[in-house]
Amino acid sequence: MSLLLDTHILLWAAGPAEMLSPEIVPRLEDPDEQLVFSVASIWEIAIKSSRGRENFRVDGAELRRVLLATGYNELPVTGPHALETAALPAIHGDPFDRILVAQARYEGITLLTADSKVARYPGPIELV
Repeated sequence: MSLLLDTHILLWAAGPAEMLSPEIVPRLEDPDEQLVFSVASIWEIAIKSSRGRENFRVDGAELRRVLLATGYNELPVTGPHALETAALPAIHGDPFDRILVAQARYEGITLLTADSKVARYPGPIELV
């Protein structure tokens, strides 16, 4: 199974383990799970890091390098992903969260999120 990690879970998976909920750690370590990150998350990290956001103080280029080196798959943002956002109900206004939901829906992969608003979208989304 493929798991698309939302930006916060991606940061927590790459950072201090105590930020992750105990039930998600075995899934992230399961060799049968294909872990995926979106280019949109790297973009969000780059923007928020450059603005000095405390919880985004990470080098996006280094994070991307480490993720790829450890076997994560990178999911580009495509035209069909962007168009899928038009089909989403107005639950969440954050464009980064909306594109992650659209990507999960379009690709048919499970989005793992820590955001209860994001988890309200229809589709393959799990609140962890």
